[in-house]
Amino acid sequence: MRGDLALAERILRDACGSRLRTDYPLAPLTTFRIGGPADLYLEPQDEADLEAAGLAVREAGVAVAILGKGSNVLVADAGFRGLILRLGHGFRWAARDGDRMTTGGAMPLPALAGVALRHALAGLEFGVAIPASLGGAVRMNAGAHGREMADVVERIEVFSLLEGVAHGVAAADAGFAYRRSALPKDGVITGATLRLASGEAAVIRAVMDEAREWRRATQPLAEPNCGSVFENPPGQHAASLIEAAGLKGARVGDATVSTKHANFIIAGPRATAEDVLELIRTVRERVVRDAGISLRTEVHVLGGP
Repeated sequence: MRGDLALAERILRDACGSRLRTDYPLAPLTTFRIGGPADLYLEPQDEADLEAAGLAVREAGVAVAILGKGSNVLVADAGFRGLILRLGHGFRWAARDGDRMTTGGAMPLPALAGVALRHALAGLEFGVAIPASLGGAVRMNAGAHGREMADVVERIEVFSLLEGVAHGVAAADAGFAYRRSALPKDGVITGATLRLASGEAAVIRAVMDEAREWRRATQPLAEPNCGSVFENPPGQHAASLIEAAGLKGARVGDATVSTKHANFIIAGPRATAEDVLELIRTVRERVVRDAGISLRTEVHVLGGP
């Protein structure tokens, strides 16, 4: 869906001026480092910017997607035909109130875990190893080391682009499940309240250090990738299934299944998004053939022809 891009551009240009960018490269904003540009790109700094974005979406009928830290995203080679929103610095903040922390949606999860440590608040240590924004982590219920965002989120602040209004969502109403939520796709997660617990800073730091070391030891951090490509099936590990199928090191074009962790795909310097997608299809077909299990993708594809 392209909608009326010219109308959307006029609406956003009137409200946001030169901060609206056109034909904007998205690859540098993702950890895969591949993919095409967005027709329209804006980093909202406040609710007024979100109101303008909502007006553009409603009046012009353009497609819209929200980008966080880009760690769970594959941008299509053709780019994104519509509007990409990425929350700006106005949404990057955190504050403490007793054993609760309120935070903006653009706050990086590792940085937020560091804020919790400074206040000797426990419960978010797992976040130090997840390269996501708070908003993206909440939307996909990100997790690691047996913990997930649903364990700590109390309330979510959402701006509905289609309704043009902000509202709060209790965690119990967010539809949290394994690596997903039922939050509306047109909803921009502008912030959240996290319920943590008092702890000892030395213990919290030790757990965080262990999480960092585990990530360094087990994941290909130095190479472009999106994090885990597939969800773990119930009672199984996607990486084990992929490795059992003999797919470590499997290649399509310049995209390769990591030899360090089989649930990671590495994008080489000449890789395309189509290389990655074809490799994903190959992995899924082989695992179905060998194990009878259909792997669900955790990575989200933005855009297309």
